[in-house]
Amino acid sequence: MTDMTTRAGLSVDARLARFLESDVLAPLGRDVEAFWTGFAALLADFAPRNRALLAKREELQAAIDAWHIERAGKPHDPAAYKAFLTEIGYLVPEPEAFTIGTTSVDPEIATMAGPQLVVPILNARFLLNAANARWGSLYDAFYGTDALDAPPARPGGYDEERGAAVIARGRRFLDETFPLAEGSWADLTGRDAVRLADSGQHVGATDKGILLKNNGLHVEVVFDPSTPVGATDKAGIADIIVEAALTTIADCEDSVAAVDAEDKLTAYTNWLGIIRGDLEESFEKGGKTLTRRLAPDKTYTAPDGSTHSLPGRSLMFVRNVGHLMTNPAIRLPDGSEIPEGIMDAVFTSAISTLDVEGHGRFGNSRCGSIYIVKPKMHGPEECAFTNDLFDAVEDLLQLPRHTIKVGVMDEERRTSANLAACIHAVKDRIVFINTGFLDRTGDEIHTAMRAGPMLRKGAMKGSDWLKAYEARNVAIGLRHGLSGKAQIGKGMWAAPDLMGQMMVEKIGHLKAGANTAWVPSPTAATLHALHYHQLNVFEVQKELGDAPGLDALLTIPLAEGTNWSEAEIGEELDNNCQGLLGYVVRWIDAGVGCSKVPDINDIGLMEDRATLRISSQHIANWLLHGVVSERQVMDSLTRMAEKVDAQNAGDPFYQPLTGNEEGPAFSAARDLIFKGVEQPSGYTEPLLHHWRQVKKAG
Repeated sequence: MTDMTTRAGLSVDARLARFLESDVLAPLGRDVEAFWTGFAALLADFAPRNRALLAKREELQAAIDAWHIERAGKPHDPAAYKAFLTEIGYLVPEPEAFTIGTTSVDPEIATMAGPQLVVPILNARFLLNAANARWGSLYDAFYGTDALDAPPARPGGYDEERGAAVIARGRRFLDETFPLAEGSWADLTGRDAVRLADSGQHVGATDKGILLKNNGLHVEVVFDPSTPVGATDKAGIADIIVEAALTTIADCEDSVAAVDAEDKLTAYTNWLGIIRGDLEESFEKGGKTLTRRLAPDKTYTAPDGSTHSLPGRSLMFVRNVGHLMTNPAIRLPDGSEIPEGIMDAVFTSAISTLDVEGHGRFGNSRCGSIYIVKPKMHGPEECAFTNDLFDAVEDLLQLPRHTIKVGVMDEERRTSANLAACIHAVKDRIVFINTGFLDRTGDEIHTAMRAGPMLRKGAMKGSDWLKAYEARNVAIGLRHGLSGKAQIGKGMWAAPDLMGQMMVEKIGHLKAGANTAWVPSPTAATLHALHYHQLNVFEVQKELGDAPGLDALLTIPLAEGTNWSEAEIGEELDNNCQGLLGYVVRWIDAGVGCSKVPDINDIGLMEDRATLRISSQHIANWLLHGVVSERQVMDSLTRMAEKVDAQNAGDPFYQPLTGNEEGPAFSAARDLIFKGVEQPSGYTEPLLHHWRQVKKAG
């Protein structure tokens, strides 16, 4: 039984209360009693509003379901559909012309372009790795991945042949990005011989290298003949260090399994460690105990002799959860659980106030801002709610108005269709919009669940609505002044082992006008950074056209007139079931919310709840419309459970799905499909949280 204590009429987990009071409020000098009284008043105002917004979602969905049921068997009528969505208030009028008014935004967000990491906040080691991914070794990134067009390294120590290929590739990058006044970097004989064609790119010197700058990003060329690599290099170059992950999102949402006070305390404690600068994690590697800490800033000498510093770490966002879920860590006076998004807003902002008021070792925002990403908001009403909530949190914490900045994730259809109005609702604090194919597709399926069977998942990527969605997000953001003030982002590269393919394809995000895009690892951030040297995104943004119309966005991805073979249906079903089981078994049994999960072809893909949402909703849709039967689904689940068991055979802590079909993991997977139609917006969290709590209870 959790030990609870009472604060201002709220029942609060005692450990969580002690943490907030002693580790956060006391250093801030805030009155504890006044804080809890204010928090209780905030909840009395915002918890009912939160519930009302969720009820509005269900009302709109019920109306849309009824509309499709009434027209069953008739061809889809786009004009009538759009008129109907307007009539029920799903579509709202466009706001008058406006430009966002956000101020005090750090350059990593406003005026620089580069990779962005998303990392589960519950894993301290991963969190530290991501925070430290501001700088990455280009030599290591090429040596250890398939991004280098050369044979893989031979086992048994350093492979000199591959090392030579890495060095040659590094020189090519330098020639392309920082050309010399004469000759090639490959012919360079030492540090003193560096003469750039554009002397303005040479911005400083370090103890062992020179600091270069292109398209706003820094690159350090390290000259160190005392190292094994530098000793065999005729110029003495030991490495090329590139500025990589400019920003990182510490994630409390899709990439974690946090279902109770214990989990939330871990999340908030890790965030406190990042903000204070004292987070550490020790682990065993190669028979040695290593300790990971936050990296210090980098210092260099400018050409005029003055000394400067550059941040050694990513600028950190924290992603709160959405409006849907509640958490038993705090109970309201009526006994109900606290809306988790409100709890996150208060706790993460309180912790971040330590940074704003100068209590951190390193500092995060140099502009005195707190950066919160808010996911899964449906339309401008919910964005306005978040804006009001952040106003109230600022008042509670005695912060100036708009200290808390917001990133709006455009991943629900009602937000996509009303994006300008959503931006307007948070126009003085918005610093980020982005697109995410998986969650957005999950909502696309659920919203039009009753319209008919959907295209196969792979075919969705070529559908009209998706193209319109991606283009509209950028164009609408640019129209309302985000360029130079905020990030316009694109989604994750999900295959961390396929870096060669990433280097070919992910530059497309820059060509589309995104000044940041998600990557799955620090190594991927290092490699993706090269794309931002190839293209100046802010120049690309100036050449982009206006947004596609709303009609294309509202095109439902129905498989009208498609007759799949039994083999095609089986292939799609197995693919969905395997991915679903592979993710769920880790979430439920191990509490791992994001990891590299082998797909049906044994290719490791980064999976989180967004991938689970689309898989479960897709099967539920096909089941509803008779494309597959309950028997076929259960047969696929049973066979794919055997495959997932085989893929996890090397894990000594893994509990097989086969033979444990009534256990929490398999039960969760089954419920996600067979109860998928009734899940709110098709979200997976209610069922995952239930079955994880069952698992934790033993």
